[in-house]
Amino acid sequence: MDNLFIVIPLVKTLLYQQHILPEKAREDALHIAIAITGGMDYLLTWNCKHIANAENQQVITNLSHQAGYNMPILCTPELLMGG
Repeated sequence: MDNLFIVIPLVKTLLYQQHILPEKAREDALHIAIAITGGMDYLLTWNCKHIANAENQQVITNLSHQAGYNMPILCTPELLMGG
């Protein structure tokens, strides 16, 4: 439960303060924030619109580092396997 106090502010930053993701992408922001704060190495997804999006990744990486976290690699399973 304590992790929620870390995850929720990061979701708010992704959605509202930095406008990295649109409001309708709340669940995507939550997935990204959980992967960041949970110390995941990878977040595999077929969602290339909001999560595995090269235009968003640098901004999300900077945000992650500012918050003191390493950034997981956001990619499709195909990219992970070298496709």
